[in-house]
Formats: sequence, C-alpha cells, structure tokens
Amino acid sequence: MTVRNVTTTPFDDQRPGTSGLRKRVPVFQQRDYLENFVQSVFDCVPELEGGTLVLGGDGRYYNREAISVILRLAAANGIKRCLVGRNGLLSTPAASAVIRKYKTQGGLILSASHNPGGPEGDFGIKFNIANGGPAPEKLTEAIYARTQVIDRYRIVDAPEVPLEHTGHFELGPMAVEVLDPVRDYAELMESLFDFDAIRALFQSGFRMRYDAMSAITGPYAKEIIEHRLGAPAGTVINGEALPDFGGGHPDPNLTYAKALVAEMFGDDAPDFGAASDGDGDRNMILGRNFFVTPSDSLAVLAANATLVKGYRKGLAGIARSMPTSCAADRVAAKLGIDCFETPTGWKFFGNLLDAGRITFCGEESFGTGSDHVREKDGLWAVLCWLNILAVRKEPVPVRALAFHLLGRIYSQVIAPGALLSVLSGLALTMTMGMSVGLGVLSGTGKVVMQGAGIVAGLLVLFLGWPLSNKLTRIADKVRDVLPPEFEEARKQQAIIQSLAGILMLVAFYGSVM
Repeated sequence: MTVRNVTTTPFDDQRPGTSGLRKRVPVFQQRDYLENFVQSVFDCVPELEGGTLVLGGDGRYYNREAISVILRLAAANGIKRCLVGRNGLLSTPAASAVIRKYKTQGGLILSASHNPGGPEGDFGIKFNIANGGPAPEKLTEAIYARTQVIDRYRIVDAPEVPLEHTGHFELGPMAVEVLDPVRDYAELMESLFDFDAIRALFQSGFRMRYDAMSAITGPYAKEIIEHRLGAPAGTVINGEALPDFGGGHPDPNLTYAKALVAEMFGDDAPDFGAASDGDGDRNMILGRNFFVTPSDSLAVLAANATLVKGYRKGLAGIARSMPTSCAADRVAAKLGIDCFETPTGWKFFGNLLDAGRITFCGEESFGTGSDHVREKDGLWAVLCWLNILAVRKEPVPVRALAFHLLGRIYSQVIAPGALLSVLSGLALTMTMGMSVGLGVLSGTGKVVMQGAGIVAGLLVLFLGWPLSNKLTRIADKVRDVLPPEFEEARKQQAIIQSLAGILMLVAFYGSVM
C-alpha cells in the first residue's frame, strides 16, 4: 500500500452550515474538493488518529464514490478502524446510534438531508463528534479555517473494499468493519418501545401507511414495521433507497408526500400515516383527514411519554427550537419539568441532552427526538406514536390526542390572554378618554387598533373558548371514531380563529398608522 501526499489548493466555499457542508453534486465531483474537506476534518480532530470512525450515508447519488475516497483518506491518516454501513448506507440517526454504541471517536455522515438527489441534485457531508451529535460551531469553524489554508492531503492507493458484503476487511493498516446498517438501530428501538404491544395493535386490524419516500428509512421501516412488528406487506411504500429518490423531493410534508396525504384524506384511509425524509431524521404524522403539526407532535409525545416502555420513569425535561410553538411548554408545566428554548439547529440540544436536563426535544421543521441518540430521529417518532396508540388502545385517536392537548392550551393560555387583551384595551380607551377627552377617538389608527383588538378578544373569549372546551370534552370520550359534532365544532373553531387572527392583524396595522 502506498501513501501519497497530494498537493492541493483551497476552495473558498467550504464553510459548513448548521448541518455540515452541502453543495450540488458537480461541486463535490471537482478534483480535490471532497479530499480537501475530509482532510481538514482529520487535521482538526486529532483523536481520530489511532481511533475508530463511523462512515455512511443516505444512499443518494455520489454516496458510494465518496465512501471509497474517504476510506482511502482515513487509512492514510492513521485511523485504526472504520465502521461502514453495508453498501455505504446509514441513516443519520442510525449513524449516531452506532457512534454511541461502539464508543467511537466520531463519524462522517454523507447526506443533504431532505434536499433532492441525482446527478444534478444535492450532496452533503458532516462530522459528528463522539457523543453522536453534530460538531459544535467551534469545531466547524476550525474545519473551515483549515480548508482555507490546506495545501496537501494524504491518501492511499489500495483496492476498493467490497461494501456489498458485511464482514471484516483490511485497507492497509486500517481495519474496515462493514455492518448491517439496520441491526444496531433496530435493536435500540426494540429496547425503547413495547414491540409486543405494537405487534398486537397490528394484529387487531390497525392499518398504517408509511412513506419512506424512496430514501434511507425504507430498509429500516421494512425491517422494523413489517418484519419485526408484523404489519402487512405493503404498509411501507417507496421503501427502496434510490440514488435520486425516485425523482422525488424527500421532504416529509404536505407538499411533497402527496400520495400519502391523498390516501390519508381519502374515503378508505388507514388509521395512521407517517413519512420520513432523505436521511431519516425528519418525520410527518397523519391521522384520518388530519395533519399533526411538528410542534403538536412533540407536545403529544411528551404528554404521553410514560406510556412508552423506555420512558416510563418520566422525562427529565423538554427542549424546543425558538420557532416551535409553546405547546411543549404547557405540557412541561403540567408535568412539573423544565422546558428549554434553543436556536434552530439540532446541535443546540446536545449540551442539554449530555447534561441530562432533557429527554425529548423537537423543532419546527419536522424534527423530533430523544436522548437515545444525538440526532433527530424520524422513525423513532413514528414508533413512539405507535407505542402510545397501542397502549391507549384507541384505533383512531390522533385527532383526539391533538385536540385534547390543544383544548388545554386554549383554556390555560389563549383564552386568558384574550381576556387580558380585552381588559387592557378597554382600560386604555377609558384612561385616554378621561385624560384627553373624546378627541382621542378622532385618530383613525387608534380607533382601528382598539376596536379590532377588543372584538378579536371577545370572539376568542365567548366563541372560541367554549368551542375549544367542547372539542376537549368530545376528545376525552373518543375511543373509536370521532363523532360528527367533533368535525362541526372543529370547523366552527377554525372560522373563529381565522376571524380573530384577521382582526388582530387589523389591530396591528392600526397601531402603526
């Protein structure tokens, strides 16, 4: 085996973002582009020398070629052992799980998350540290600084490792272990969730549809949901991980998971629907004719966490990103635990998780996770929902769960806020009127602001609040199919909330007139 020191020049666009370095595939295919970045990582993480590196990706276009290059770079840089997923595949949460299980010095994950793939699509690479989480900003900035002055990289000339076979191989002085990419992750899920209860749920006739979006979670979902949990074949759709994601956009939302959404809102919809993204860290949850927002999903899971095998002792705390709604805050207050707000970016949950301050965390962009890994985990969230549904023994409770929680939030937060808004508006009007006379009302902006704000508050107080309480009472009694009055009340509440929102916008406009 020959180690070559290759002279190179820097690229000025290699600053990692919150989730690593992402560019179009042709950019990564430039001579020395990938090599420069990976060498910079190795230069900035000295503990990798003589240590173990985890390596894998979501299978998108250029994944296999990049794995081959990185293995040869790793061997030349003194890495003792490399754990690689078979065929170069590892979902992002699975990579985090492998890093933690085998106590490695870190891992390189090849993914551009939910971005499209293919020859003209996106590719990405990021380094995860020894706790299994994304590199902190201090390290990513050091890596970027190194990319701006790099003048050489080290690489070996050696035959390719047969990644299609699990087993032990050697690449010069470096040992390469090709792992089953699903096994360790599936075992971790089985330790957290009551597979017997979920299996019984499926045996009872419970129907589910899981859209893997032709991305990495396909093999994981088929093994866990169809094989280990006994869901009927075909429960998982788009289950083969394809380099171009079948020409689709692997982002699990109402726009891109069109087939799943159409089925869940159809006449013969399954009981439960879910989807995950390109690298397996995002999730979308659906019920019959109902979409669960990411914010509400986090709150519902936290509120029911003690029903789940791995969390029966309760949660240490909850964390959410700043744009995520305050639903989780209300749950935390009810449970008597802390709820933390962080900037957007999963890396900001890491310190709280490592310190044992939180157990569940989530963000507005369809990310949910727990302390089992240091990445958001789409399939984990789906299994968590299934475990809760299995224990509650409610075939169609997704809407009921969500509106039970939302009703509590409405009663405890929104309605009191509306009352304060009305009272403060009236007090302001009376105070200003007494101090300067009725002339205060001559200002159009003030009239609009006070009038619209007061009417909006009254709508919420006298119409929205009672309807919310009605929805909560109905949700509390639901054990099978939601009754017609639930749908009628939901529609009425949606109209009232929309009117109140419009009036509040008018009030805001009036305040700046």
